Amino acid sequence: MEGVIRQHDFLNARQFYIAVRRLADSLSYGADHSPWVGSGIEYVQSRPYAPGDPVRSIDWRVTARTRKVHVKEYESPKRMPVYILLDTSASMTVSSSARSKYELAVFIAGGLAMACLDRISPVGLLGTGGTALHVRPSLSRDQILGWLHKLRHYRFDEPTQLASRVAQLDPSLAQRTLIIVLSDLHDAAALGALKRLGQRHDCAVLQLHDAAETSLRGAGLVRVQEAETGRALVAHGRTRWHDPTRVAEELRRAGIDHLQIDVDQPYVPRLRHFFKSRGILGRGAR
Repeated sequence: MEGVIRQHDFLNARQFYIAVRRLADSLSYGADHSPWVGSGIEYVQSRPYAPGDPVRSIDWRVTARTRKVHVKEYESPKRMPVYILLDTSASMTVSSSARSKYELAVFIAGGLAMACLDRISPVGLLGTGGTALHVRPSLSRDQILGWLHKLRHYRFDEPTQLASRVAQLDPSLAQRTLIIVLSDLHDAAALGALKRLGQRHDCAVLQLHDAAETSLRGAGLVRVQEAETGRALVAHGRTRWHDPTRVAEELRRAGIDHLQIDVDQPYVPRLRHFFKSRGILGRGAR
C-alpha cells in the first residue's frame, strides 16, 4: 500500500507554516483580536456595593433609585468551540489543474484554525476519509501544527465517510459548536447528515470544486474511473458530474451557509468576506 501514499512537496515545513500563517492573518485582517469581541462582556445584574468594588462599576441608575450604592456584575461569554471537518478521500486528491482540492483544503483548514485560535476559540479536527483522524478542540498551537503537518501526507485510495463521521460526531458534542466542513461533497448521504447537524449547531460548508467535475468541455466520449470506488464510467464532454447550485440551495434552505471554492480561481478575498459577513470567527457561544 505504500505506493498510494504521497506527501505535499510544494512547500517545505517552514514555508508551509508561513503560508498558513499569512492566510490566518488575511482572514483576521480588520478584525479586533480582543477575546471579548462579538457579544462582548455581558451585563448580568446589579448588587449592593461591597468594600473593594471598583468605583467605575457603580450602577448609578440603580443607586439613585434605591438610594443605596449598587455595582454592575458582568459575565464573560464562553467561546464557541470550532470543529473543522476535512475530507481526505480520494476524490479530493485528484485534479485537472496544478492545485488539488485536497491541497487547497489543507491550507484553508490551517488558516481557519490559526484565525480561530487568535480569537481564543478552541479548535478541533475530524478527518472524513478512510484514515482515522480526530483531534478534540483545544487552544494548543502545537496541536494544530501537529495535525497540519500530518495532513501533508495523504493517500489516493481513501473512501469518503463524511455522512457517517458527521453522524458519529453529533451526539458527542455537549454544547453548541461551530462546524466548518471542507469537502467536495461526493458523499451522496452527506447533505442529509449535515442538515441534521445544522439543527443543533452552527454549520458552514466550504465546497471545493474542480472545473472538470462540472463537465469536460470539448471532449468526445471518455472513459473515466471514480476515484473512491474504482467504478468505471463512460461519458461525453457535456456530462455534468455534479450540480453545485443544487447543493448550495439545499444547504441554505436548511440554514447552513455554503461557499463554493474553485481550485483554479483566487479564493482568499471571497473566503474572508464569507466569514466576515456572518461574524463566524468572532462569535461567542450564547
